[in-house]
Amino acid sequence: MTAVTFNQDRVNRIAILLIALLCYGYFFPRWADNNQNSRLNMVVAVVDDGTLQIDRYVHGQLGFGKTVDYAKVSDHYYSDKAPGAAFLGIPVYASLRLALDWPVMERLTERLANSEAFKATLRESGSGVVQDKVRYALAQVTLSFLIGAIPSALLCVLLYQLARGFGGRPNTSAFVALAYGLLTPAFAYANTFYGHQLSAVMLVAAFYLIFTLEQPGAPRPSVLRSLAIGLLLGYSVMTEFPAVLVAGILTLYAIYVFLRRAAGGHLIWVCIGLAACAAALMIYNNAIFGGPFKLGYSSSELWQQQHSAGFMSLTLPHWEAAFGITFSPFRGLFVLSPIMVLALPGFALWWRSGEGRATCLASLFSVLAMFLFNASSIMWWGGFAVGPRYFLPGLPFMALALIFLVDPAARGDLKTRPVWLTLLIVLLSAWSLVATWGLTLAEQAFPPDTIFNPLVEYALPNWLAGNIARNAGTVVGFKGHLGLLPLAATCAVVTLVWWMASRLAAAERPVEVRPPNPAGATRMV
Repeated sequence: MTAVTFNQDRVNRIAILLIALLCYGYFFPRWADNNQNSRLNMVVAVVDDGTLQIDRYVHGQLGFGKTVDYAKVSDHYYSDKAPGAAFLGIPVYASLRLALDWPVMERLTERLANSEAFKATLRESGSGVVQDKVRYALAQVTLSFLIGAIPSALLCVLLYQLARGFGGRPNTSAFVALAYGLLTPAFAYANTFYGHQLSAVMLVAAFYLIFTLEQPGAPRPSVLRSLAIGLLLGYSVMTEFPAVLVAGILTLYAIYVFLRRAAGGHLIWVCIGLAACAAALMIYNNAIFGGPFKLGYSSSELWQQQHSAGFMSLTLPHWEAAFGITFSPFRGLFVLSPIMVLALPGFALWWRSGEGRATCLASLFSVLAMFLFNASSIMWWGGFAVGPRYFLPGLPFMALALIFLVDPAARGDLKTRPVWLTLLIVLLSAWSLVATWGLTLAEQAFPPDTIFNPLVEYALPNWLAGNIARNAGTVVGFKGHLGLLPLAATCAVVTLVWWMASRLAAAERPVEVRPPNPAGATRMV
């Protein structure tokens, strides 16, 4: 494109960030979640006790609650999870401790104890509202928002930038970004203290830094950018071990781009970033689990049968898992988020368009790598989960292919989108919204792995009973479904302002002229 609609892009980026943050932060992270508690208890143990041992917290007497996701080494307990998210959470919690001791804590506890709307979300067998629980709940909300929700919202903005870089128009690029952020399982895990989304953010950020080096007129790689690529790829693995598959693919992509730019010497800085993260992880593993390449899962006390199967619970891809994470009502991505089905022909159109085929292959192989990993896992369903959570680091790369189907301009076609395709996109988006939000917000925990059809057997009964996830509306006194009203009203206002700002930007926008594009060249806006 010969003209850049800077104002429109800026408006879209701000609107995408605000809407994603509103939708993520409005709902509180799940309490008593084993996966999160394993990391959270490690954070509190380091800050409060000065040790990585979670002995005092693993059985639930103190801290964020008990967890079954732990490793046992020489009569001491540790988190068996990748430590990246916890490492980032340690300075946050250390700073937060001072605020948690303020007198306002007592007033907040008293308010929650007297809130009928909040008490309606508690289990009858629980201990009720206790000041110590409120203290840790506030810490979890803060940690999840800062380390989960904000990075996930920024990931949506990055996807918008990439879609624009592929030649997508502003409106369709914004659709792709929000379709990923709000209509897929990414929504369920955005405001949590899991590692999947944080790892995905780092992978896409590294991908973006590499991709922009390919663009016409882009400066040569700098030391800072090269080091950042290595650190992002390395830390994504420290945060979620399976991300090593995508990190490896993106490293090859970086090598290709750097050599193509005659900047092979800067690859040393990429390697330094990777090596620094690898060294930190090996030191951590050696200090706790007795070897630089020993992971916490090898010392998990309760899951030895699963972790000893194949290679660290990985066998060969099998049909049950492949079907289960795609089209089954149990954990099927395309049942929960059918809008993502369009990414399959999207990749074909991307390749046929000749637009950045190296970028296309990097994205496609990232998707295939995470799919094959998930389909090879002995526990492919991921326990209590919304959709195929092990696949999450590959999901944003899949979403990128949507732009080539929903926007003919991305593939160099000046024709308008057929009406039938527009109708299909609307129908699939509507179902994705109902299914993803319906399942994510049902009850106070993610669906158990004992329910074959969680949409029908779990989400529907809970929504009919008004039992939906705790949210900001609950705190101010709205019960059940009514708790969604403040979010709906706020999003409506943001959308209205977005539309008005877009109209003003369109009035100032110069006419866009698309020059001929040689095969294989990638446009960057």
